[in-house]
Amino acid sequence: MDRIRKLVAPRASYEPLRNDESNIGRREGARMTAEGDERPKTPFSWMTYSVFVLLGVAMLWAWNMFLAAAPYFRRRFHSSEWAVKHYQPFILSVSTVTNLGCVLVLAKMQKNASYPKRIAASLVLLIVVFFLLTLSTVWYKDLSVGMYFLFVMTMVFGASLATGMNQNGVFAYVSGFGRPEYTQGIMAGQGVAGVLPCIVQILSVLAVPERGDTGSSLAQLKESSKSAFAYFMTATVISALALGAFLHLAKRTSGSWAKALDDGVADHEETATTRKTFGLWSLFKKVQWLALAVYLCFTVTMVFPVFTAEIESVQDPSSRSRLFEPAIFIPLAFLFWNMGDLLGRLSVLVPQLADLTRYPRALFALAVLRLVFIPLYLLCNIRGRGPVGIGNSDFFYLFVVQLGFGLTNGFLSSSCMMGAGRYVTVDEREAAGGFMSMMLVAGLTTGSLLSFLVAGA
Repeated sequence: MDRIRKLVAPRASYEPLRNDESNIGRREGARMTAEGDERPKTPFSWMTYSVFVLLGVAMLWAWNMFLAAAPYFRRRFHSSEWAVKHYQPFILSVSTVTNLGCVLVLAKMQKNASYPKRIAASLVLLIVVFFLLTLSTVWYKDLSVGMYFLFVMTMVFGASLATGMNQNGVFAYVSGFGRPEYTQGIMAGQGVAGVLPCIVQILSVLAVPERGDTGSSLAQLKESSKSAFAYFMTATVISALALGAFLHLAKRTSGSWAKALDDGVADHEETATTRKTFGLWSLFKKVQWLALAVYLCFTVTMVFPVFTAEIESVQDPSSRSRLFEPAIFIPLAFLFWNMGDLLGRLSVLVPQLADLTRYPRALFALAVLRLVFIPLYLLCNIRGRGPVGIGNSDFFYLFVVQLGFGLTNGFLSSSCMMGAGRYVTVDEREAAGGFMSMMLVAGLTTGSLLSFLVAGA
């Protein structure tokens, strides 16, 4: 247990900052030594770490929930060919553009920012959105396709707005603790939010007995209102749990509800009304390589959903087992990617790997090298047209391409988000955390738009 504790709570180290003496003791868990290194003065808290993991889960659950509910939306739109064809691109576009616009605006609104308030408001908004979607599976079944399409896009807009607020607030809030391992907890929670829906989808397919009309019965199972009710209600409960956990943490670290919503970190002398404003360009110059690395990382990463949905097993369709049928093989491939992503996010718990944040140019180089996965995908069995060379293997596709692509994404994104605090002053950490989340979302948006070009490969 002591060895595990040492892995999860590595020593905190930052670049020496000579102009930071005035901020000594201003943040929980940080003090300056004579040499200029910051070291924790309070022990690592498993409870605090767990809260940030839960916040990470809630942060990405909305996105994964909309993906899991896609069959239900298809059934609701079945009477309109246009809606069936365009609802997913619209969900993608509305989500990424709204998310990016939100974090851009919030990144500029630093002076009067209360990050705990942003977090709480975002979770409340997520609860409202998911609850309305839950009700829509029981009521409003007679809405026209046009009205329901508008309703869904409104819910996507609300969820994306809340996610943007949540990302900006959580990454800024956690930076105030001066503990990189808490940032890793957020990233790990995001990885968990990707793994669980894949497991649920695979189990739902395996739960249906194999028979001649499996496709029909499977479609009925996936597209039932009861399944959608479970998706949306689960998202509501997770958001509510995250809100309760966060409010408890904020009150515990600040001593009172009023101070919790203004400051969020114990012994924080600045209030929301006196917080300094830091220009985005000045922040970029300090964390430029990490910011560019996380942007490029997620830009490249967004090609994987396009390929994963199109790549089939190389096994002979006439003799392959049920595991290699598209209904299971595709979610299995998503699971491999997300498991790799989660393992990558957890890998930075190893102190030697966490220390790689000292080399931001190397992390950027790794982000560039990830482009090699695109031609590797093209070697696989896309749309059944046949694999090429070493792509003639399900092992190569699942363990080398999917697992490897996810692993590098998880490691690189966590390293960049954790490492930003090294290169800014204590006062700048919250703003830097919000700026890094903005670069992350910008990468997702760019990648989602470029993925339409990859889709025709």
